[in-house]
Amino acid sequence: MQDVRLDPGTRKVWRAEREIELSRKEFDLLYALICRPGEIVTRAELMRDVWQTNFWTSSKTIDVHLGWVRRKLGDDPRTPSLITTIRGQGLRFEPGPPVAH
Repeated sequence: MQDVRLDPGTRKVWRAEREIELSRKEFDLLYALICRPGEIVTRAELMRDVWQTNFWTSSKTIDVHLGWVRRKLGDDPRTPSLITTIRGQGLRFEPGPPVAH
């Protein structure tokens, strides 16, 4: 999937052949998204699955961690192609590169 590989057993991530160092929460966030490629994952689901909470500790928590994950994976935050934000709905891990129209 877009040359991103993840091993939940060892909690390791690679982009192409390069291993990417992620914090525990960064890994959990990427894992929650990559397990559902092409599906929109809501912020409420991410707070529940990654932060094990049903309340918002901070509205920016997900955005901050997402920014770090995008940067580490080399995904341009201005025009992301790996993890896209679907305004008002959530986030989506894109199973393939964007198609030019």
